[in-house]
Amino acid sequence: MNDPNGPAAAALTGREATSFLVDQALGFAFPAALRAAVLAGVADRLADGPLPPAELAGRAGVHEGNLLRVLRVLATRGVVEELPDGRFRLTDLGRSLCSDAPLPAGPAVLMLTDRSLWLPAGELDRSLREGGPVFDALFGMPFFNYVASEERTATAFHDGMAAFSDQENEPIAAAYDFPTSGTVVDVGGGHGGFLLAVLRRRPGLHGVLLDEPHVVTAHRLDTPETEGRWSTVPGDFFTDVPGGDVHIVKRILHDWDDERCVALLKTCRRAMPPGGRVLVVDAVVPPGNDPHQAKALDLLLMTAFTGRERTRDEFERLFAAAGLRLSRIVPTGTVVSIVEAHAA
Repeated sequence: MNDPNGPAAAALTGREATSFLVDQALGFAFPAALRAAVLAGVADRLADGPLPPAELAGRAGVHEGNLLRVLRVLATRGVVEELPDGRFRLTDLGRSLCSDAPLPAGPAVLMLTDRSLWLPAGELDRSLREGGPVFDALFGMPFFNYVASEERTATAFHDGMAAFSDQENEPIAAAYDFPTSGTVVDVGGGHGGFLLAVLRRRPGLHGVLLDEPHVVTAHRLDTPETEGRWSTVPGDFFTDVPGGDVHIVKRILHDWDDERCVALLKTCRRAMPPGGRVLVVDAVVPPGNDPHQAKALDLLLMTAFTGRERTRDEFERLFAAAGLRLSRIVPTGTVVSIVEAHAA
Protein backbone atom coordinates (compact mmCIF):
# COMPACT_ATOMS: atom_id res chain seq x y z
CA MET A 1 0.00 0.00 0.00
CA ASN A 2 1.26 3.49 -0.78
CA ASP A 3 2.11 5.84 2.07
CA PRO A 4 -1.11 7.85 2.60
CA ASN A 5 0.92 10.84 3.71
CA GLY A 6 3.56 10.71 1.01
CA PRO A 7 3.86 12.71 -2.20
CA ALA A 8 3.47 9.55 -4.29
CA ALA A 9 -0.04 9.00 -2.92
CA ALA A 10 -1.08 12.57 -3.71
CA ALA A 11 0.11 12.14 -7.30
CA LEU A 12 -2.08 9.09 -8.02
CA THR A 13 -4.85 9.45 -10.59
CA GLY A 14 -7.47 7.29 -12.27
CA ARG A 15 -7.64 3.59 -11.40
CA GLU A 16 -4.70 3.76 -8.99
CA ALA A 17 -6.24 6.67 -7.10
CA THR A 18 -9.56 4.84 -6.75
CA SER A 19 -7.82 1.69 -5.55
CA PHE A 20 -5.79 3.67 -3.05
CA LEU A 21 -8.82 5.45 -1.59
CA VAL A 22 -10.76 2.18 -1.28
CA ASP A 23 -7.80 0.76 0.67
CA GLN A 24 -7.88 3.79 2.95
CA ALA A 25 -11.62 3.34 3.55
CA LEU A 26 -10.86 -0.18 4.81
CA GLY A 27 -8.43 1.25 7.32
CA PHE A 28 -10.89 0.98 10.22
CA ALA A 29 -10.46 -2.82 10.08
CA PHE A 30 -7.03 -2.52 11.68
CA PRO A 31 -8.07 -0.74 14.92
CA ALA A 32 -10.98 -3.19 15.16
CA ALA A 33 -8.53 -6.10 14.93
CA LEU A 34 -6.19 -4.37 17.38
CA ARG A 35 -8.99 -3.99 19.92
CA ALA A 36 -10.03 -7.64 19.56
CA ALA A 37 -6.43 -8.76 20.06
CA VAL A 38 -6.02 -6.66 23.21
CA LEU A 39 -9.24 -8.00 24.71
CA ALA A 40 -8.16 -11.58 23.92
CA GLY A 41 -4.73 -11.05 25.46
CA VAL A 42 -2.96 -12.13 22.28
CA ALA A 43 0.29 -10.29 23.03
CA ASP A 44 0.64 -11.73 26.54
CA ARG A 45 0.07 -15.24 25.21
CA LEU A 46 2.67 -14.83 22.46
CA ALA A 47 5.25 -13.18 24.72
CA ASP A 48 7.11 -16.44 25.43
CA GLY A 49 7.36 -17.52 21.82
CA PRO A 50 5.49 -18.29 18.58
CA LEU A 51 2.30 -20.36 18.66
CA PRO A 52 0.04 -21.94 16.04
CA PRO A 53 -3.39 -20.30 15.78
CA ALA A 54 -5.15 -23.36 17.21
CA GLU A 55 -3.09 -23.34 20.40
CA LEU A 56 -3.29 -19.57 20.74
CA ALA A 57 -7.07 -19.68 20.30
CA GLY A 58 -7.35 -22.40 22.95
CA ARG A 59 -5.36 -20.38 25.45
CA ALA A 60 -7.38 -17.24 24.73
CA GLY A 61 -10.74 -19.00 24.67
CA VAL A 62 -11.67 -17.64 21.23
CA HIS A 63 -12.68 -19.04 17.83
CA GLU A 64 -9.64 -20.45 16.00
CA GLY A 65 -10.66 -19.54 12.46
CA ASN A 66 -11.67 -16.00 13.33
CA LEU A 67 -8.50 -15.46 15.36
CA LEU A 68 -6.46 -16.45 12.30
CA ARG A 69 -8.21 -13.74 10.30
CA VAL A 70 -7.48 -11.14 12.99
CA LEU A 71 -3.82 -12.20 13.13
CA ARG A 72 -3.45 -11.82 9.38
CA VAL A 73 -4.59 -8.20 9.57
CA LEU A 74 -2.28 -7.48 12.49
CA ALA A 75 0.60 -9.01 10.53
CA THR A 76 0.07 -6.49 7.72
CA ARG A 77 0.97 -3.70 10.19
CA GLY A 78 3.89 -5.49 11.85
CA VAL A 79 2.21 -6.28 15.18
CA VAL A 80 2.71 -10.01 14.69
CA GLU A 81 4.50 -12.03 12.03
CA GLU A 82 3.28 -15.22 10.34
CA LEU A 83 6.12 -17.73 10.11
CA PRO A 84 6.58 -20.23 7.25
CA ASP A 85 5.32 -23.07 9.46
CA GLY A 86 2.02 -21.24 10.14
CA ARG A 87 2.82 -20.12 13.66
CA PHE A 88 2.58 -16.46 14.66
CA ARG A 89 5.22 -14.62 16.62
CA LEU A 90 5.02 -11.32 18.46
CA THR A 91 7.18 -8.53 17.01
CA ASP A 92 8.99 -5.84 18.97
CA LEU A 93 6.17 -3.47 17.99
CA GLY A 94 3.58 -5.91 19.27
CA ARG A 95 5.33 -6.25 22.63
CA SER A 96 4.00 -2.81 23.52
CA LEU A 97 0.59 -4.49 23.80
CA CYS A 98 1.79 -6.80 26.60
CA SER A 99 0.25 -5.97 29.96
CA ASP A 100 3.72 -5.84 31.57
CA ALA A 101 5.31 -3.62 28.91
CA PRO A 102 7.15 -0.60 30.36
CA LEU A 103 4.58 1.66 28.66
CA PRO A 104 1.67 -0.63 27.75
CA ALA A 105 -0.39 0.55 24.79
CA GLY A 106 -3.35 -1.73 25.43
CA PRO A 107 -5.39 0.58 27.70
CA ALA A 108 -5.03 3.47 25.24
CA VAL A 109 -6.13 1.20 22.38
CA LEU A 110 -9.21 0.13 24.34
CA MET A 111 -10.10 3.74 25.14
CA LEU A 112 -9.74 4.98 21.56
CA THR A 113 -11.75 2.04 20.18
CA ASP A 114 -14.42 2.02 22.89
CA ARG A 115 -17.96 2.29 21.56
CA SER A 116 -18.24 5.69 23.26
CA LEU A 117 -15.84 7.05 20.62
CA TRP A 118 -16.29 4.45 17.88
CA LEU A 119 -20.02 4.91 17.39
CA PRO A 120 -19.97 8.73 17.19
CA ALA A 121 -17.09 8.55 14.70
CA GLY A 122 -19.36 6.53 12.43
CA GLU A 123 -21.79 9.46 12.47
CA LEU A 124 -19.23 12.04 11.34
CA ASP A 125 -21.44 13.12 8.45
CA ARG A 126 -24.19 13.94 10.94
CA SER A 127 -21.82 16.23 12.83
CA LEU A 128 -21.06 17.96 9.56
CA ARG A 129 -24.75 18.54 8.88
CA GLU A 130 -25.83 19.50 12.40
CA GLY A 131 -22.72 21.32 13.54
CA GLY A 132 -22.21 19.67 16.92
CA PRO A 133 -21.40 16.40 18.68
CA VAL A 134 -23.70 13.44 18.05
CA PHE A 135 -22.83 11.65 21.29
CA ASP A 136 -25.85 12.96 23.21
CA ALA A 137 -28.27 11.71 20.55
CA LEU A 138 -26.66 8.26 20.44
CA PHE A 139 -26.25 7.70 24.19
CA GLY A 140 -28.95 9.92 25.67
CA MET A 141 -26.60 12.17 27.65
CA PRO A 142 -23.34 14.11 27.32
CA PHE A 143 -20.05 12.19 27.27
CA PHE A 144 -18.88 12.85 30.83
CA ASN A 145 -22.33 12.09 32.27
CA TYR A 146 -22.19 8.77 30.43
CA VAL A 147 -18.70 8.03 31.77
CA ALA A 148 -19.89 8.76 35.30
CA SER A 149 -22.81 6.35 34.92
CA GLU A 150 -21.10 3.49 33.04
CA GLU A 151 -18.40 1.74 35.07
CA ARG A 152 -16.97 -0.14 32.05
CA THR A 153 -16.62 3.03 30.02
CA ALA A 154 -15.25 4.95 33.00
CA THR A 155 -12.56 2.31 33.49
CA ALA A 156 -11.67 2.32 29.80
CA PHE A 157 -11.53 6.12 29.73
CA HIS A 158 -9.46 6.74 32.88
CA ASP A 159 -7.10 3.78 32.35
CA GLY A 160 -6.76 4.75 28.70
CA MET A 161 -5.99 8.38 29.49
CA ALA A 162 -3.38 7.27 32.01
CA ALA A 163 -1.73 5.00 29.41
CA PHE A 164 -2.06 7.70 26.76
CA SER A 165 -0.22 10.08 29.08
CA ASP A 166 2.37 7.70 30.53
CA GLN A 167 4.36 7.59 27.31
CA GLU A 168 4.55 11.39 27.19
CA ASN A 169 4.77 12.48 30.84
CA GLU A 170 8.54 12.26 31.26
CA PRO A 171 9.53 14.18 28.09
CA ILE A 172 6.92 16.87 28.83
CA ALA A 173 8.13 17.29 32.42
CA ALA A 174 11.72 17.47 31.16
CA ALA A 175 10.88 20.09 28.52
CA TYR A 176 9.82 22.81 30.97
CA ASP A 177 11.84 24.62 33.61
CA PHE A 178 9.57 24.08 36.60
CA PRO A 179 10.39 26.06 39.75
CA THR A 180 12.54 24.41 42.38
CA SER A 181 10.13 25.28 45.19
CA GLY A 182 6.51 26.26 45.70
CA THR A 183 3.27 24.52 44.75
CA VAL A 184 2.16 23.01 41.46
CA VAL A 185 -1.56 22.30 41.02
CA ASP A 186 -2.53 19.68 38.44
CA VAL A 187 -6.05 20.72 37.43
CA GLY A 188 -8.07 17.72 36.25
CA GLY A 189 -4.92 15.64 36.55
CA GLY A 190 -6.58 12.23 36.59
CA HIS A 191 -4.53 9.66 38.47
CA GLY A 192 -1.60 12.08 38.83
CA GLY A 193 0.88 10.53 36.40
CA PHE A 194 2.12 13.85 35.06
CA LEU A 195 2.26 15.51 38.48
CA LEU A 196 4.31 12.55 39.71
CA ALA A 197 6.79 13.06 36.86
CA VAL A 198 7.14 16.75 37.76
CA LEU A 199 7.61 16.09 41.49
CA ARG A 200 10.29 13.50 40.79
CA ARG A 201 12.28 16.08 38.84
CA ARG A 202 11.86 18.83 41.45
CA PRO A 203 12.40 17.52 45.02
CA GLY A 204 11.56 20.95 46.48
CA LEU A 205 8.09 21.18 44.96
CA HIS A 206 4.75 20.37 46.56
CA GLY A 207 2.00 19.02 44.30
CA VAL A 208 -1.78 19.23 44.50
CA LEU A 209 -3.95 16.90 42.42
CA LEU A 210 -7.48 18.16 41.66
CA ASP A 211 -10.10 15.99 40.00
CA GLU A 212 -13.47 14.40 40.63
CA PRO A 213 -13.74 12.36 43.84
CA HIS A 214 -13.93 8.97 42.13
CA VAL A 215 -10.84 9.82 40.07
CA VAL A 216 -8.45 11.13 42.73
CA THR A 217 -9.09 8.08 44.92
CA ALA A 218 -7.09 6.08 42.33
CA HIS A 219 -4.11 8.46 42.39
CA ARG A 220 -0.52 7.25 41.93
CA LEU A 221 1.32 9.89 43.99
CA ASP A 222 2.11 7.83 47.08
CA THR A 223 5.74 6.88 46.39
CA PRO A 224 8.81 6.99 48.68
CA GLU A 225 10.45 9.78 46.66
CA THR A 226 7.36 12.04 46.90
CA GLU A 227 6.48 11.31 50.53
CA GLY A 228 5.02 14.37 52.26
CA ARG A 229 5.05 16.48 49.07
CA TRP A 230 1.57 15.97 47.68
CA SER A 231 -2.12 16.24 48.48
CA THR A 232 -5.34 15.44 46.64
CA VAL A 233 -8.38 17.70 46.36
CA PRO A 234 -11.70 16.34 45.06
CA GLY A 235 -13.64 19.04 43.30
CA ASP A 236 -14.97 20.76 40.19
CA PHE A 237 -12.39 22.78 38.26
CA PHE A 238 -15.09 24.95 36.71
CA THR A 239 -15.98 26.46 40.06
CA ASP A 240 -12.83 26.47 42.21
CA VAL A 241 -9.21 25.35 42.19
CA PRO A 242 -6.57 25.46 44.96
CA GLY A 243 -4.00 28.23 44.97
CA GLY A 244 -0.51 27.52 43.66
CA ASP A 245 2.47 28.99 41.86
CA VAL A 246 1.88 26.92 38.73
CA HIS A 247 -1.46 25.56 37.49
CA ILE A 248 -1.23 22.72 34.97
CA VAL A 249 -4.16 22.00 32.67
CA LYS A 250 -3.13 18.91 30.72
CA ARG A 251 -5.29 17.47 27.92
CA ILE A 252 -8.40 19.14 29.38
CA LEU A 253 -9.25 22.20 27.29
CA HIS A 254 -9.64 20.18 24.09
CA ASP A 255 -12.67 18.44 25.64
CA TRP A 256 -14.65 21.66 26.08
CA ASP A 257 -16.14 24.53 24.10
CA ASP A 258 -14.68 28.02 24.36
CA GLU A 259 -17.14 29.19 27.03
CA ARG A 260 -16.31 26.34 29.39
CA CYS A 261 -12.58 26.69 28.71
CA VAL A 262 -12.71 30.35 29.65
CA ALA A 263 -14.60 29.48 32.84
CA LEU A 264 -11.92 26.93 33.77
CA LEU A 265 -9.08 29.34 32.99
CA LYS A 266 -10.77 32.06 35.06
CA THR A 267 -10.79 29.77 38.11
CA CYS A 268 -7.06 29.30 37.63
CA ARG A 269 -6.57 33.04 37.16
CA ARG A 270 -8.34 33.76 40.45
CA ALA A 271 -6.14 31.25 42.28
CA MET A 272 -2.87 32.59 40.87
CA PRO A 273 -0.53 34.61 43.10
CA PRO A 274 1.49 37.49 41.63
CA GLY A 275 3.99 35.98 39.22
CA GLY A 276 1.99 32.76 38.90
CA ARG A 277 1.48 30.98 35.61
CA VAL A 278 -0.89 28.60 33.87
CA LEU A 279 0.50 25.81 31.71
CA VAL A 280 -1.93 24.39 29.18
CA VAL A 281 -0.56 21.09 27.92
CA ASP A 282 -2.38 20.30 24.70
CA ALA A 283 -1.73 19.83 21.03
CA VAL A 284 -1.26 23.03 19.07
CA VAL A 285 -2.59 22.34 15.58
CA PRO A 286 0.16 23.25 13.10
CA PRO A 287 -0.57 25.02 9.83
CA GLY A 288 -0.05 23.30 6.49
CA ASN A 289 -0.71 19.83 5.13
CA ASP A 290 1.70 17.72 7.17
CA PRO A 291 0.17 14.92 9.27
CA HIS A 292 -0.29 15.50 13.00
CA GLN A 293 -2.09 13.33 15.54
CA ALA A 294 -4.14 16.34 16.65
CA LYS A 295 -5.81 16.59 13.25
CA ALA A 296 -7.18 13.04 13.51
CA LEU A 297 -8.06 13.28 17.20
CA ASP A 298 -9.92 16.50 16.44
CA LEU A 299 -12.48 14.50 14.43
CA LEU A 300 -13.20 12.25 17.42
CA LEU A 301 -13.61 15.33 19.59
CA MET A 302 -15.97 16.82 17.02
CA THR A 303 -18.40 13.89 17.19
CA ALA A 304 -18.30 13.15 20.93
CA PHE A 305 -17.41 16.40 22.72
CA THR A 306 -18.08 20.11 22.48
CA GLY A 307 -14.35 20.85 22.33
CA ARG A 308 -11.65 20.85 19.69
CA GLU A 309 -7.91 20.85 19.16
CA ARG A 310 -6.78 24.47 18.82
CA THR A 311 -4.28 26.64 16.98
CA ARG A 312 -2.02 29.23 18.59
CA ASP A 313 -4.45 32.02 17.68
CA GLU A 314 -7.35 30.15 19.28
CA PHE A 315 -5.38 29.68 22.52
CA GLU A 316 -4.53 33.38 22.56
CA ARG A 317 -8.22 34.27 22.34
CA LEU A 318 -9.13 31.90 25.19
CA PHE A 319 -6.44 33.36 27.42
CA ALA A 320 -7.42 36.94 26.64
CA ALA A 321 -11.04 36.24 27.61
CA ALA A 322 -9.83 34.79 30.94
CA GLY A 323 -7.53 37.68 31.84
CA LEU A 324 -4.38 35.84 30.78
CA ARG A 325 -1.65 36.43 28.21
CA LEU A 326 0.05 33.74 26.13
CA SER A 327 3.77 34.19 26.79
CA ARG A 328 5.31 31.28 24.87
CA ILE A 329 4.78 27.81 23.46
CA VAL A 330 7.29 25.18 24.53
CA PRO A 331 7.68 22.09 22.30
CA THR A 332 8.06 18.81 24.20
CA GLY A 333 9.12 16.28 21.59
CA THR A 334 5.62 14.74 21.80
CA VAL A 335 2.39 15.59 19.99
CA VAL A 336 1.51 18.13 22.71
CA SER A 337 3.14 21.43 23.60
CA ILE A 338 3.23 23.50 26.79
CA VAL A 339 1.29 26.73 26.22
CA GLU A 340 2.41 29.11 28.96
CA ALA A 341 0.27 32.00 30.15
CA HIS A 342 0.70 34.76 32.73
CA ALA A 343 -1.71 37.34 34.09
CA ALA A 344 -2.60 39.90 31.45
